Amino acid sequence: MQQTNHLCIDSLPEQMQAMHVVAAGKQSQLALIECPLPVLQSGQVLISVTAAGVNRADLMQRQGLYPAPKGESEILGLEVSGRVVAVADAHLKHWLGCQVMALVLGGGYATFARAHAEHLMPVPKHWTMVQAAAMPEVFLTAYQLLFRLGQLQQGQRVLLHAGASGVGTAAIQLACRSGARVAVTASSPQKLARCQALGAELTIDYTKQDFVAGLKAFWPDGVDLILDPVAGDYIARNVDALALDGKIVIYALMGGRQSTLDMATLFRKRGQLLCSTLRNRTDHYKSDLVRDLLADFGAAFECNELKPELYAEFNWHHVEQAHQLLASNATIGKVILTMSDPE
Repeated sequence: MQQTNHLCIDSLPEQMQAMHVVAAGKQSQLALIECPLPVLQSGQVLISVTAAGVNRADLMQRQGLYPAPKGESEILGLEVSGRVVAVADAHLKHWLGCQVMALVLGGGYATFARAHAEHLMPVPKHWTMVQAAAMPEVFLTAYQLLFRLGQLQQGQRVLLHAGASGVGTAAIQLACRSGARVAVTASSPQKLARCQALGAELTIDYTKQDFVAGLKAFWPDGVDLILDPVAGDYIARNVDALALDGKIVIYALMGGRQSTLDMATLFRKRGQLLCSTLRNRTDHYKSDLVRDLLADFGAAFECNELKPELYAEFNWHHVEQAHQLLASNATIGKVILTMSDPE
């Protein structure tokens, strides 16, 4: 994309603050630094960041396991909320001053972040900016997995592993609103209770019960779609729980990258095993995803019938505590950083 002279609503500083990863790896640390503002390219906007979502991708990136796409910011953070303060092109000037939530390729842990204009979403009138920062990554991921890849239809049965996660809680809401029947796995009574409150019909504590046995007792014919961030030895068990012509979508590798799978079972069920990430999709793909999500569910967001599940909010000076909390697997929904100075 061509670099352009941008239009600003405010007098912008030359420098911004950002959280920098010191020595990526298992012993990595985060340090607050001063650095230049992002340079806008055609089609992009600059956001004065109010809050940023914390995702497992951030934990992986700081360990050196999930690097930023080539040419993108190496600052952590894949989703933000804030105010548009500059645009790269005159035809984007209607965004100036707007409160937005946005998917970004990186750079969210900073006082300013750039985003593609077609990846912006207006903040619903009943939402706080903290809620807005919790929405883009999980709802766009859940929408992609359920409907783009999983092709979920009304009345079908879907199993969501890690049902109390950010993506899981978003997927429960989207699937239920589309008329699907939802089962989830999670690791505590509190997590399962919240999943049930969001609409899950069947909840399974995987620490106490084999999820395949639990599913077969409830739905003997199996499930039509499984969304799985675990992988590892879950893959073969997923196939066991699958209905005829069902689909399994793997979107993370929390349980490991290696799996032993008897392909004959998958063939017999005419099953599909798909793998997907969102970060390395094209700008055009993400633009279409944002457009379609808002077309299908925008009214529900606006009237507060769909909203992200919030678990904890930290000032970004306490980012290490936020990361430790997310890594503990104790959360239900999202952890958010706010960019104001601590009191």
